This record gives sequence, C-alpha cells and structure tokens, in this order.
Amino acid sequence: MSEQKQEKSEVKPGEFSTASLSLTTKERRFGERAIELGIYTVSSLSIIFIFLIFAFVLREASPIIGYTLSGEQTEKSAELTPEELTRAKEIVGEDYPILTHNSEITVSALIHDKWEPNSTYPRYGIWPIVLGTLKSTFVALFFAIPLSIFAALYTAFFAPLRLREFIKPVIELLAGFPSVVIGFFCLITIATFAQDLFGYEFRLNSVVGGFGLSLAVIPIIYTLSEDALRSVPGSLNEAALALGATKWQAAYQVMLPAATPGIFAAILLGLGRAFGETMIALMAMGNAPIPSWDVFDPARTFASTIGAEMGEVVFGSSHYQVLFFLGVVLFVFSFSINFLTEFYIKNKLIKKFRGNE
Repeated sequence: MSEQKQEKSEVKPGEFSTASLSLTTKERRFGERAIELGIYTVSSLSIIFIFLIFAFVLREASPIIGYTLSGEQTEKSAELTPEELTRAKEIVGEDYPILTHNSEITVSALIHDKWEPNSTYPRYGIWPIVLGTLKSTFVALFFAIPLSIFAALYTAFFAPLRLREFIKPVIELLAGFPSVVIGFFCLITIATFAQDLFGYEFRLNSVVGGFGLSLAVIPIIYTLSEDALRSVPGSLNEAALALGATKWQAAYQVMLPAATPGIFAAILLGLGRAFGETMIALMAMGNAPIPSWDVFDPARTFASTIGAEMGEVVFGSSHYQVLFFLGVVLFVFSFSINFLTEFYIKNKLIKKFRGNE
C-alpha cells in the first residue's frame, strides 16, 4: 500500500494539467481546421457552380456568336421560291433577313425593332426588349434611390434608437418577399390605382412594373446605404455641429458625401437587381415588346422574355439560341456590375474621398 501511495505521489499536478491542456489545444486546432476546410469547400463549390452555369448558357448561345464571328449570312438558311421570297419580304420588310425557325442567327439579325419569334418568318429583333429593360430599370431607380437614401439618412442620424431598431428590420423584411407576391400586388392593386390617377391607355406598363421593381430594390439600397452612413466616423458629424451646422446640414452636407462610395455601390447592386428581375416585370409590365420610349406603354425585359418563352421553345431552334443569348447578356451585365462595385468603388472612389489621390 505504501508503494502505491508513493507512486501516486510521484505524479505531479502540473504534468497532468499540461497534458490535458495540450490535448484540448490539439482538438481545438483540429476543429478550426475542419471549419476552415468546410468554408473553403463551400466557397470553391459556389465559384465552380457559377462558372458551370455561365459555361452552359454560353454553350447554348454559341451558335449565334459563332455565326457572327465567321461572317456567315443568315439568308442562306431560308431556301424559298421567288414567290415565297416576295411574300416574305412583304411581311418582314426589305431591310431584315428572311429567316426560318432553324436559320443561322447572327447579331446583325438581332439589331431590329420587331420581336416575332413565332411568326412564319420569325424576327428576333431585341431592340424592344432593350428599351423595355432600360425603361423599367430607370423607373425603378427613380423611385428607389431617393426613398432609400433619405430613409437611410433618417434612421442613421435622426430616428430614436427604438424606432431605428424597428424601421430597419421592417424594410429589410421586404427583401424576403417573394417576387411573385410583389408582382401580383402590382397587377391587381397598383395598376388600377395608377391608371385611375394618370388616365393613360394601357393598364400595365413600365411605370407599374418599375414601381414594383423599386419595392425589390429599396431594401438593397437602403440597407447598404445605412451601413455606409453609420460607418463614417462620428467625429465628422461632431465637428460639423461644433462649427454651427444644424443636424440636417451635418448629415446632408458632411456625412452623406463621406459615405458616397458605399452609397454608389448600393445603387449599382440595386441596378443589377432591377435589371435581372423576372416575375415582377413579367406580371406588371404588360409583357409586350413594343419599340417605344414612352414609359406608359407596355414593355418586356430580358429576364421576363426568357421566363415567358423558354418553357415552350423548341430545343435547339433559333428561338432557343436567341433566348440563351439574352441570358449571356444578363450574365455579363450582372458580372460587370459586381466587378465595377468591387474594384472601382473600393480602389478608386474610396481613395478619392479619403484624399489618397
């Protein structure tokens, strides 16, 4: 018994605690490495999926790009008799190539003011779609930018703390609304109200659709703008107040310009959302490819065209390829917006407003 007690007494308390601490540290490091590996894997998969999606869309649209680069003429795909050719020219016009549903489409055939993909002699002019996209995006930003920025100014500098904690989550909650719900609301309620108010002819148009798009854009611009305003050092606001500026002058003339890079980035991201939104534009704009600059005319966007026609298009047809070409345009635009936001805003505007350039 005395020998066993002596052996136990030879084990020092420090040695036991050091071994336990070493084991705990190893387990902690293993857990951290596992978390890092998981985050790295998920991030890598996201990039890979985005690349694969773009590769698929580009592959399906590649015939249009390939025919354009090779300089082939689209007319050769429409083998018609002289009588049929004369009739086709009467339908599509003298300045547009005669196409069939399996013709080789070049970009030159897309620069036209008629979108009639289901006609006997189809026309794939995307100019009306370009106009519809621009009009709806402009109207959406017209409503969203001032509302979002002034709401951000109010919650950042004027609203009481309790009210601020209520307003911001409510506005951010709007970002979680399904697009189809906003589109349905505009279709049933806003369209009738706006027609009664302005008295225009078409019930569904770019104004109604643009207002619906603004409801989807406001949470993005507001949230990022409010974060940008609150990230400006409070000493600037205090210095302006100490020099005799009112609270509004300090917020509008000092804090707002200092937060311009972040606000500009928020507007660009809102622009990308408005440009690529599908269901709201599909339900609230009339979905008619009319080549008109009038915002009170029905319109159709890139995204709504793809959403409306992709489900019924013939696989591999010219119409199918043109829709994927529109998808490439959308993808390139969205990527350009994110690239501009990430690199130009961070590397140029921030340095400019901080006085580093």
